[in-house]
Amino acid sequence: MNVLVSLVFQLLLEIWRRIIKENPRCSYQAIEKIADYYRSGAGKQQTLAENRQAFYKYKIRPRCLRNVENVDLSTTILGEKISMPIGIAPTAMQKMAHPLGECANARAAQELGTIFTLSTLSTSSIEEVAEAAPQAIKWYQLYIYKDRNITRDLVIRAEKAGFKALVLTVDAPVFGLRLEDLRNKFTLPSHLRLANFQGIKSGMNTERDHESGLNNYVTSLFDSSINWEDLKWLKSITKLPIVLKGILTAEDALLGVQAGVAAIQVSNHGARQIDGTVAAIDALSEIVKAVGDKIEVYMDGGVTDGVDILKAVALGARMVFIGRPALWGLTHSGQAGVEQILNILKKELITCMAIAGFSNIKEIDRNLVVHENYYSKL
Repeated sequence: MNVLVSLVFQLLLEIWRRIIKENPRCSYQAIEKIADYYRSGAGKQQTLAENRQAFYKYKIRPRCLRNVENVDLSTTILGEKISMPIGIAPTAMQKMAHPLGECANARAAQELGTIFTLSTLSTSSIEEVAEAAPQAIKWYQLYIYKDRNITRDLVIRAEKAGFKALVLTVDAPVFGLRLEDLRNKFTLPSHLRLANFQGIKSGMNTERDHESGLNNYVTSLFDSSINWEDLKWLKSITKLPIVLKGILTAEDALLGVQAGVAAIQVSNHGARQIDGTVAAIDALSEIVKAVGDKIEVYMDGGVTDGVDILKAVALGARMVFIGRPALWGLTHSGQAGVEQILNILKKELITCMAIAGFSNIKEIDRNLVVHENYYSKL
């Protein structure tokens, strides 16, 4: 995926040029903080590396002579037909990457006929994104806050704006130890805002010794006491399907099924919560096996090319979401950059599917992929 690698290497340069042009007094240190926020993980960042490396442990068993002249990537997710099983995961504060931020990212998803997930911590509001990409399939990621009225109001706004699902992040009762952010005392740049929280007081734009503004924000609003009963409350205030994001065990996946959620998104929060957790792709099989065909299962984390996507689909992911790659494309050239990333992944997936002997994404099954240990046991 040489083009994507090239875009990643241009990330810092493009951020520097854009922010310094808009704010000549902006320092190199401020730019470095933004780049560190996007690219870093928790702790020693072992899980951040393993999210990518774990894909190498799965080997493809291609089939031959199967007529792959026409490859079809289209599928159905929560009843909505989409062009391919590649969607955009929620990532925060995208106007740090490009002036149009989340609106440009959503337009790219609209253009490619796939799903865009808007982060609660966005720098474009629910309403702004809905207006910018009215035809896009949009999901809204949220947390359950200490003040339940905040969560209720966000849900009502998302419903009114035409969002199709709620993605409840459940792996962040407290924020992980993101050492780069703590070292940098990361704060949202002063010219930006958390667009969905106008008028709500938080610590996002303040610094304290040994803390980051983001950590202050989390402490002020997030509720570390949430449990499965709060999921019942969320279901009682909305008719939108709920996707549980951040599940890594069969036990929690089954509790989600019992609670009546529509889907599970296998994820370790981009390796930003606990360093040392299982890679998302390694947790996928366990969860798919546990829930069977009761609900849909998706995954995110460490995906960098079409081969990764093919492996995830073979292991049971109905949908694969990307976070950082979309940010790199956004930083490089806005909507066009995100579209380029999605098109690269799409082309790679089509090519890999054809070589592996599959012409329809829905026909891919577990037999296509084995763990590397499979061959040592023969």
